[in-house]
Amino acid sequence: MKEKFDLHHDLVDLRGKIIIVTGGNRGTGLATVKHLAQAGATVYMAARNEAKAMEAIEKLNKEGLQPGNGQVKWLKLDLSDPRNAKRAAEAFIEKEKRLDVLVNNAGVLSGPFEKNTDGLSTMVVVNYISPYVFTRTLIPLLTATANEVDSDVRIINLASIAHRFTPSIVRFSQIEDLNVEYRGRIMSGFLRYAHSKLLNILWTRALQKYFDAASPPIPIVAMAIHPGGVDTFSHTWPLPWFWKPIVALAISDPEHGSYTSVFAAAAKVVRDEKEKYKGAYLDNKPVGKIEVPSKAARDDELADNLRRLTEDLLRSFDI
Repeated sequence: MKEKFDLHHDLVDLRGKIIIVTGGNRGTGLATVKHLAQAGATVYMAARNEAKAMEAIEKLNKEGLQPGNGQVKWLKLDLSDPRNAKRAAEAFIEKEKRLDVLVNNAGVLSGPFEKNTDGLSTMVVVNYISPYVFTRTLIPLLTATANEVDSDVRIINLASIAHRFTPSIVRFSQIEDLNVEYRGRIMSGFLRYAHSKLLNILWTRALQKYFDAASPPIPIVAMAIHPGGVDTFSHTWPLPWFWKPIVALAISDPEHGSYTSVFAAAAKVVRDEKEKYKGAYLDNKPVGKIEVPSKAARDDELADNLRRLTEDLLRSFDI
């Protein structure tokens, strides 16, 4: 593994490739969109707010998308309801005949515990259920692309090192196992976030198992990544000019914070060593390092239980 990740030399040529990055209108998602478009891809910025997305796209176009001169388009995606996520995927399938890379970047970091009208934790819906549905709907197109000669199809799910802090008792036999509130615990909001990121790693594991077990195997590489701590907030503090360099001592700016996502999406080494990266969990130090996740995140039975529970729920919602 190289200590330094070089955007100009370590990426495959993405000209002619189609990529989706969810939540790509700000922060690390926006930087991910930029780097992949500059490598030549047509990148769909999947976001809920059209005005904000178009503003972000205009900013990228003004800054320039050289050297690859890709392009960026908007795809309406609302992860607050899995039904909307399915509709967004179906709309994309009507627009494009291939999909080379899907980066499930969007998610929420914090917020009070609440349930939606389906009786599901809103954080779990946004961070896991809706991305699951969005991806599931796109799998036929991803598979068709993967079956082309010299294909290089990848699915990247953003997880977090926070998953290691999920309390050890985790089960997936009923809906309430997705709605863990951690009431009465210190930093319950953080624990709910950690729990949602554990779901993403287990889902990635189950997804890769599904691809590998197909007959014939589907040549798609699924990876979960920890992007590292990223400063998306110091500009909102009083005296941002004072705080920004201090915060930078501990965590990355969005530009560098996107590197692990970009590595997973387009690094040459992933193309050249696919077996090594199938179902892998990647860290950011150094960028793209294969790391061992928590014991719970490596539990195949837990991953299978989560997949069954998720599918059962979606059937009950007629999704």
